[in-house]
Amino acid sequence: MSEAEVHGKLHLLPVWLGEHGSVEQIPPQNIAVVERITLFFTENEKTARRMLRRMVPEIGLPSLEMHRLDKNTSDHDARELLKLMANGRDAALLSEAGMPGIADPGARLVLAAHQSGVEVIPLTGPSSLFLALAASGLNGQQFTFHGYLPVKPPERKNAIRRLELEAQRTSGAQLFIETPYRNDALLADLLATCAGNTLLTIAIDLTQPGGSIRTRTIAQWKKSGTELGKRPAVYILGRND
Repeated sequence: MSEAEVHGKLHLLPVWLGEHGSVEQIPPQNIAVVERITLFFTENEKTARRMLRRMVPEIGLPSLEMHRLDKNTSDHDARELLKLMANGRDAALLSEAGMPGIADPGARLVLAAHQSGVEVIPLTGPSSLFLALAASGLNGQQFTFHGYLPVKPPERKNAIRRLELEAQRTSGAQLFIETPYRNDALLADLLATCAGNTLLTIAIDLTQPGGSIRTRTIAQWKKSGTELGKRPAVYILGRND
């Protein structure tokens, strides 16, 4: 008997990007998965329970089995988690926000699933990166996501220079994110480092009340006097043709 026959299926279950959002924003297929699955892998159990209850208010939380999967989860740990799916038991992977496996430690479990012959089923839902790119007006045909930039200012500025050069050289959109409490420090470095005609998209609190997406030149951002505060944000650098 093959591994695929022994194991259940691993569903990648997207959640809202923030605290606001109704069940109408979640596809019925996702709700159906939550209603029948009892095994969940998640970065934060408290967040996962809250998200699951938002999807299915009557869900029996005490009957659910949850296992932590975070940045400290090793490849060995991921393979051990997959053993819980023996005998055809389906499971779902949840991120802290948005799509599992994208800027998310769940990718380790997904890779282990492929290596073990476990079927992976991605479900439809929000991804802040793709929502930001789609609404940016920048190059959606060619783009690269760089994750978090370095924390130390000199290294961060060097990384910004490299991304700006890549955007100018290839015209590809350069996406990155930052821990919310460092947003304003990152913006200050972007404004101090990039050329005035370079395009910068900042997408803040996507799908949430008060959220915004703006694409401006660096010169225009300097004039705006914008302060981002401690809110989830996606940044994109692009070439101004």
